[in-house]
Amino acid sequence: MIKIYTTPTCIYCHALMDWLDDMGVEYIEMDATKENDIKIVPVTEIDGERIVGFDRPAIKKALKKQDMA
Repeated sequence: MIKIYTTPTCIYCHALMDWLDDMGVEYIEMDATKENDIKIVPVTEIDGERIVGFDRPAIKKALKKQDMA
């Protein structure tokens, strides 16, 4: 399960979701304003691992790990 914590005005959040859409990666968008522990967006959560920011290499690495599981 991939979760993307976003806010409506975050351009990086929308860029991240567009990038994942282009790759055909399914995810659930979560409202970061309802999470007390998320102060910076976007946050991508893949199998419990949280990646802060639009960090393509880290997200690709986590996605590869998920495919291997």
